[in-house]
Amino acid sequence: MKTKNKIFNIDENIDHSVEEAARIFFNGGVFIYPSDTIYVFGANPFNSNAFKKISSIKKINLLEDYTHLVDSLDTLLKYVEIKNENYYDFLMKIWPNPISVIMKLNTQTRKIYGLEKLPFRIPNNKFCLKLLETLRMPLLSESVNHFGKDPLNSYDIIIQEFGKDVDAIFYSEKKSYFLKPTVIDLSDDKPNLLSEGKLKFEEILKQYESHI
Repeated sequence: MKTKNKIFNIDENIDHSVEEAARIFFNGGVFIYPSDTIYVFGANPFNSNAFKKISSIKKINLLEDYTHLVDSLDTLLKYVEIKNENYYDFLMKIWPNPISVIMKLNTQTRKIYGLEKLPFRIPNNKFCLKLLETLRMPLLSESVNHFGKDPLNSYDIIIQEFGKDVDAIFYSEKKSYFLKPTVIDLSDDKPNLLSEGKLKFEEILKQYESHI
């Protein structure tokens, strides 16, 4: 397949783009798409070949750092444990937004990954949400760059540098803003800030405190 046939403008036909991305996902492929933060690599996190391909492209193998996007709390609860009941209302208040949350995995997911916890997010992005509603399972979200390099957020440059490495690239001509996500650890009894982005932790924490 030639590179030009793998490029999809999601603004022209978002439904077709979602169908193509879902097809690649379930076939174990890798694609690039715009999230609510930056352009990212996407794939089925439970397909070892897809994960290995992303790791090979990025030249780094750190699954624990790869954010998993989900469409809803119902989907999230298939993979994680939430022992603090206050977290349910808290997550409903803060999502969808560029806020990634470190969660403890449930027994089944821990066995699959060999990890105790992973970051999750419900993204504030139309294309992502439509795709996730189709998948009904987590979608890997990892920055488009080689290890040690800055993430790329221009689809023209991304096509030039990674067009031959992935099964498809989905892009938007709408202006894309680099939104660093706020990262919060919810694997303990109360929220713990790991990295602050555009959304300030102090304001986010007010949502949690209102449910205690």
